[in-house]
Amino acid sequence: MTPGLPRAEVVVDLDAVRHNVALLAGRATGAAVMTVVKADGYGHGAAPVARAALEAGASWLGVASLAEALALRAAGITAPVLSWLDLPGTDFSAGVGQGVDLSVSSEGELGRIAEAALRAGKRARVHLKIDTGLSRNGCPAYAWPELVKAASEETAVEVVAVWSHLACADEPGHPSIDDQARRFDTAYEIAREAGLEPLRHIANSAATLTRPDLHFDLVRPGIATYGLNPVPQPENLRPAMTFRSSVALTKRIEAGESVSYGHTWTAPRDTTLALVPVGYADGVPRTLSGRMSVWLGGSRRAVAGRVCMDQIVVDCGDDEPAVGAEVILFGPGTQGEPTAREWADTLGTIDYEIVTGMYRPRIERRYLQETP
Repeated sequence: MTPGLPRAEVVVDLDAVRHNVALLAGRATGAAVMTVVKADGYGHGAAPVARAALEAGASWLGVASLAEALALRAAGITAPVLSWLDLPGTDFSAGVGQGVDLSVSSEGELGRIAEAALRAGKRARVHLKIDTGLSRNGCPAYAWPELVKAASEETAVEVVAVWSHLACADEPGHPSIDDQARRFDTAYEIAREAGLEPLRHIANSAATLTRPDLHFDLVRPGIATYGLNPVPQPENLRPAMTFRSSVALTKRIEAGESVSYGHTWTAPRDTTLALVPVGYADGVPRTLSGRMSVWLGGSRRAVAGRVCMDQIVVDCGDDEPAVGAEVILFGPGTQGEPTAREWADTLGTIDYEIVTGMYRPRIERRYLQETP
């Protein structure tokens, strides 16, 4: 390969992130924006994405774990951060000490956070989570009044917000959305009756784009931040991630020669093959074998044969790309290259899984338009 070109590289366009966050902030009807950067920013890099999002109008950040929140603090990010899912043995004192907001779904969790606040010598900021029908994390309705009462009486915590998460917001008009909204309203009123004045947040990316009535005080866009559209209608979002490699070797084979494990593909004519050094260890699903193409030399070219652990083979016909030539496996689609959504649709999954799968040791990550 030509020096300077990658074996496997994810390029993250931070201007695309800024564009998407500004669009979402403009749609948020007066609500503040919490950009979700869990799972290392959905595979894009949590800290660089967080900085870009804050520059573009977000004022909060959301993560799944306390470790993710503390990593943002270690990166010098001081904006409000909500962390929402940790094991019972987690010591929350470092998070309390560094001003990380913590989600609470049970009285036991509330007690553990209160104990951590006492150790930290600082009140913990908590968001009480009500399960409105997703049936994952969150307090069930039957236990909600007691959790609210306990939180309102616990002097070691400050109740900042009541929140929940939608199950089917990516299906506009689904009856569960209104049902969850009604349950959320009931839970909020119970909190108000207990003397609390919390913020409210329930809207994910899809609800930010389609349900302004559910924006309340704060919206929590995740996937839309990265330019991937969660709703059926077109939106002016810009995908931020490009996954690329380069040509390691070319060779000519005759008609009748077969390629890769199992000889599942046989050349119907004399052709040139290009070897690309990425495979399923680098996030290219083996189940795309026989069903994928790449962008090489200004056009789409089919991958011949099975995806291997470390490499794929591209059928180039009578063209012979240069060793070291760029190969785009997926990108925003503006040139005609494959997209993460195309991979997901082919595999019967969602594009979230594709981009988060790009956080791997052999993949280099590079940022465009990064603020020092």
